[in-house]
Amino acid sequence: MCTCHSALAQPKIEPAPPQFEVEDELRRLLVETIEAADSFDDRFDAEVWLVSKSPPLRRFIDNPKKRMSMLKSIHRAARRAGLQPEVVLAVIEVESGFNRYAVSRVGAQGLMQVMPFWKHEIGRPEDNLIDLETNLKYGCAILKHYLNRSNGHLAEALARYNGSYGRYTYVEKVMMAWQKYWR
Repeated sequence: MCTCHSALAQPKIEPAPPQFEVEDELRRLLVETIEAADSFDDRFDAEVWLVSKSPPLRRFIDNPKKRMSMLKSIHRAARRAGLQPEVVLAVIEVESGFNRYAVSRVGAQGLMQVMPFWKHEIGRPEDNLIDLETNLKYGCAILKHYLNRSNGHLAEALARYNGSYGRYTYVEKVMMAWQKYWR
């Protein structure tokens, strides 16, 4: 009896404080984004994924509302194409540094740096590749095509996506970004 009483009398252990403080605005946006997320298996998955991907994306997008919106769009487009959203995040980091208005010296456009010839290939010359959703749909579909063509070999698919098949500098950059920030 005495042993039970002493076990009950031990001081209550408080949980450790969080390692970083979440801003009220970011917390509110996170809740809204989770509620509106339609590409996650459940609300918990949405919360975990968004909370884990927001800090590394902050290096590129400081505005919490824009960051949450972009994460949600990237996740949705990647999942619809059957890709890992984390791989798509790494591709975007290397391709455009998350600049949705990026245009390369050879004319590739948007977050995923899609070449304009793709619009004509699929008979949609009026599509705007700078539009976030359009760019993500194209980029994810193209990457998935190359992944299928490469029998699931990601390195080969990435090299084909970038137009650098046979050279692997681009692939190494994407894989490094994936390992370091997005995985």
